Amino acid sequence: LGDPLEAFPVFKKYDRNGLNVSIECKRVSGLEPATVAWAFDLTKTNMQTMYEQSEWGWKDREKREEMTDDRAWYLIAWESSSVPVAFSHFRFDVECGDEVLYCYEVQLESKVRRKGLGKFLIQILQLMANSTQMKKVMLTVFKHNHGAYQFFREALQFEIDDSSPSMSGCCGEDCSYEILSRRTKFGDSQHSHA
Repeated sequence: LGDPLEAFPVFKKYDRNGLNVSIECKRVSGLEPATVAWAFDLTKTNMQTMYEQSEWGWKDREKREEMTDDRAWYLIAWESSSVPVAFSHFRFDVECGDEVLYCYEVQLESKVRRKGLGKFLIQILQLMANSTQMKKVMLTVFKHNHGAYQFFREALQFEIDDSSPSMSGCCGEDCSYEILSRRTKFGDSQHSHA
């Protein structure tokens, strides 16, 4: 798969609400080590406490391995050619027999939050999921991360996925996270094999 963003040049820029960023899409192998280190540090800054409040806990090594896995793709928003300000780590994956785009992270520097950039990055993921004929965009969100939970459920219309613990009944209310998803046009009921 080449650059999934290549077909959508209009989405390579975000010039709204006082921001002027360019957006690129690359496999992790195509990123500079310094960029990968920045992405890890930003994730740790934003998320370590959230992880520690969950049954997962935070482990530098595990998170670093996840973020540098060969299957990892990144959307990176650059304020200038050398200053990254936001990113999404995602993969093209198969969940329960469905081809999906799984969003592992959406992390923004504090100075660029509340300006529509996070929503824009998720919209790009949805666009790429449609263009590659994935059935849905999926992600995991902590229930105690109220801002993120509300953002995905209300602003972006994600639904609780059938595979989420609260739906599948495996650990239900005891689980600190939900799996959310939003179907693409290829995941709508008329396209499914059910």
